[in-house]
Amino acid sequence: MLTPEDIQAKKSKKQKISMVTAYDFAFAKMAEAAGVDQILVGDSLANTMLGYKSTREIGMNEMLIFAAAVCRGAPNTHVIGDMPFGSDANPQLAYDNARRFMDVGCSSIKLEGVPEGVIEFLRSKDIPVCAHHGLLPQTAENFKQKGKTEEEANAIIAAAKYTDSLGCFEMVLEHIPETLGTLITQQVSAATIGIGGGKFTDGQVLVMHDALGMHPGKIPPFATKFVNMYELGVEGFKKYVEHVNQ
Repeated sequence: MLTPEDIQAKKSKKQKISMVTAYDFAFAKMAEAAGVDQILVGDSLANTMLGYKSTREIGMNEMLIFAAAVCRGAPNTHVIGDMPFGSDANPQLAYDNARRFMDVGCSSIKLEGVPEGVIEFLRSKDIPVCAHHGLLPQTAENFKQKGKTEEEANAIIAAAKYTDSLGCFEMVLEHIPETLGTLITQQVSAATIGIGGGKFTDGQVLVMHDALGMHPGKIPPFATKFVNMYELGVEGFKKYVEHVNQ
């Protein structure tokens, strides 16, 4: 299992880091068998697994059920628990919830933005933290690319440098210009994981359902579909129905 130190070592050696979301035992098992470096139990499961319109609709109780399942399915992989909306509202609450993720087997936690005093407190308690900058889905008013203006780009750079100074071992850079993703990667010691952050970040993360083509609708412009599992699944169920009706 890769430790936070191993992740940063891969950056220094210019070795790419692979991260994918997973939410249950079976797919975590598949990701581990494929050699994925890190699994993120993302709050995106609110959309992909539970059918909610917003990630703000999921809480810690649901996240812990899925996180525990992933940790059982991928016991030898670095699993990151994604702090859901409101779970890091203050330092003590954030620590209590981060501790719950660690207690079910997660190796680290991820949180969005720079909540006041939270990262400092988590790091003082030796909780490994993955930061998240750029587009912040939990609080974003829209899902347009961030960092296109000089003012916005400077704010993202400042936030990235600040979380780096606090000892975050890596950071997700979401939906920002490639030039900005490259600049941040060059200026921080933390490993940078892009999701629409350009090809020059230290690694990439994709939502499992986008990567495996598990839904029929459009995927984000920065995502890549590597197989069409939706069509394969529908075809498999059709064959099952035909078999039953024979």
